[in-house]
This record gives sequence, structure tokens and C-alpha cells, in this order.
Amino acid sequence: MAMWQRGSRHAPRINLSSQGVYLLPYRKPVVTVIFACAALTAAMACAQGYPVKPVRIVTTAAGGGSDFVARLIAQGLTESLGQQTIVDNRGTLIAIEMGIKAPPDGYTLSSFGSTLWLLPLMQEKPAYDPVKDFAPITWAVTSPNIIVVHPSLPVKSVRDLIALAKARPGQLNYGTTGSGGSNHLAGELFKSMAGVDMVRINYKGASQSLADLLGGQIQVMFPTPNSASSHVKSGRLKALAVGSAQPSALFPGLPSVAASGLPGYESVALYGMLAPAKTPMPLISRLSQDISRFVNRTDLKEKLFSMGVEAVGSSPDEFAAAMRADIARMGKVIRDAGIKAD
Repeated sequence: MAMWQRGSRHAPRINLSSQGVYLLPYRKPVVTVIFACAALTAAMACAQGYPVKPVRIVTTAAGGGSDFVARLIAQGLTESLGQQTIVDNRGTLIAIEMGIKAPPDGYTLSSFGSTLWLLPLMQEKPAYDPVKDFAPITWAVTSPNIIVVHPSLPVKSVRDLIALAKARPGQLNYGTTGSGGSNHLAGELFKSMAGVDMVRINYKGASQSLADLLGGQIQVMFPTPNSASSHVKSGRLKALAVGSAQPSALFPGLPSVAASGLPGYESVALYGMLAPAKTPMPLISRLSQDISRFVNRTDLKEKLFSMGVEAVGSSPDEFAAAMRADIARMGKVIRDAGIKAD
């Protein structure tokens, strides 16, 4: 007869019955397994039955890059999901809070750019953790910052601009729209890496800053292509380089900043879709695939390209990696420049 050590978890259980005492084989506790299976089954069932009602995309104020991406993707999800997808515009902090506190059921999504994951770096007491509080779905589109100058500025390249700024410390200025935006961080990254002193002129809106650049009141800006490309083509502004790591098809013939005097420089605006943390992975995967297919559709890619935006459509893991890389790259710039949220 087999022997069991007293107290062993493998010891048999003893059953008392009218027939006498006999041994029952040991069975592992099944509570944990039951709960795990139930959770997985619920997630799969949720994904298979999804959606049964309209989907909402929470984003920032109308007219910005995140709003543009939200409206574009809302159109694609309405088609692929067979349910209306609506865009809900809110103030930045309210939109972030709504995205965090929404039930993780796939019916409330968030459309944000880099402000979402860089804002906590500009706050003394961060109100949220972008990595823990959100589940990335897809890095939808990207738009590189470019360096543009007023034609009166006697420079033809990034090297010329650096040389001029070093020769005239504190005399050149550059325009931004809001603290911590992509154009602001692009400028601060340039100053830090080039070792130059340029004065920042901050504006409430992009139209005002662009008007002053066109009028010569400011000399330099680091915008995304959609706001400056038409003025570059008309000759009212001069483009020196593009902030992407490699030259961009958005500006044929324009070199990258990294290849024209500032090795390692990279500044691009990222826009993507996220869900609340703990959203079931089957839902995340489905949404990621649907959105990626949509933004990479030939007609959509052409539309995006005409507006100075390039389609990406990444996996959730790729988007998470891009966020982490952006936090690491821009975090030092934010700390060194002492940038605080407005």
C-alpha cells in the first residue's frame, strides 16, 4: 500500500461511510482554475458579441491632431463594427480622466497624441500613469516636425542655422503653441542638442504664430507639415529639414535634421488609439486590426498624405514601445528645460 506523509498536499482524503473507511484520491483545488477560465471565457464572449451599442471616442478640443485622428478612425470603425462610432470632444484633462475611468469594455476609446504620455512629466504631482492607466491599441498615424524659417533669415541649411544662432546668442526667436506640444519640444530638443540659445515666443493658437512667422516677427518654427507645407511651396517660408529619422516622402528632397548637422535628432508627432487599462486583449486585438486595415487603405493613405500625415497602423506592442521611447527621449528635454504644463 502506498504511503503518504502526514500533512502532504498529495495525501488522500478520508471518507467515512456506512460501508467503512476508505481513501479518495487527492484533487487539486479548482477555485483558481474556475475563476481564470471564467475570466477568459467572459473576455472571449465579450469580443465575439462586440459591439451591441454605439462606440465613443474621447479626445481633445475640435480642430487639433487628436481630433482629426479620432474623426478619421470613427468613420472606419463605424464601417467595420456595424455600430455608430461618435467623437466626444473635451478639455485635455477631462478627456484623459474620462478615458481612464471608462469601463474596460471597448465602448469608450481615447484618441491622443504625445501629450497623453508626456504630460505627467510636466506635472509636479502627476494625476495618472499613462503606461498603467491605458491599454495601447494602435499607433495610427505620424507626422514629422519640420524646421521652417522666414526667407529673410540668411540660412540655407541646419548647419547654417546653428552657426547663426551661435553667432547671435539670444537674438533669434522661435514660435510655439502651448507648453509641451510637439512644436515646442522639437524646438527645445534642437536647442539642447545644438547648444544654442534661441528665445521662445509662445502663442495661444497656431494661426497666430504662423501669421507672425510669415510676417517676419519671428524667425523659426518647428511645425508639422499640414500647417506649413503650402507656404513652403509658395516660397513664403523656407524649409530646412525634416525631423523624422529618415527623409520623408511628405517633403521630397528635404534632408533629415539628423543628416544635416545634428546627428541623433528626431522629432515626430505620434497619434494613436487607446482603451482603459484591463480592456480584454481579444477586444484590443480586434480594434487594432480593424483600425490598421482602415488607415492603410489606399484611398485613406492618399488622403492622409495630402494632409501631411503618414499612416502607420501598428500592433498594440509596437505602439507601447513607441510611447516608451518617446518618454525616454523627451523626458530629459522636459526636465532640463524645466517645462511645466500650462
